[in-house]
Amino acid sequence: METTRYQRGLAKLQEIDGEGGVRVVESLADIAPDFARLLIEFPFGDIYSRPGLDLRSREIAVVAALTALGNAAPQLKVHIQGALNVGVSRTEIVETIMQMAVYAGFPAALNGLGAAREVFAAAEAAH
Repeated sequence: METTRYQRGLAKLQEIDGEGGVRVVESLADIAPDFARLLIEFPFGDIYSRPGLDLRSREIAVVAALTALGNAAPQLKVHIQGALNVGVSRTEIVETIMQMAVYAGFPAALNGLGAAREVFAAAEAAH
């Protein structure tokens, strides 16, 4: 049986973000179910599932991009946790965010480091 974009995407989302990613999608069900479907199919079913990069590399790139955007703190936190889930170390995450100060400015990097601090603290509190 052929795997659909949605099935492939949902499996990839769960591999990266676990239940956190599923909760994000479920939170859209009442307002924009089609957007929730697209969120699974395109980024995770099509892009994340490509063979050219491993999940560690993809999550490092996403942490960098979201940090540089400077206006995506909730998504950055989800992807910092996702990066940890796929084997990116805290040091690698911090270094990635610090690198963004060169290209996106110190405010973006400071905000990114604040997001990382929150994710790291939540992870410690959970254990």
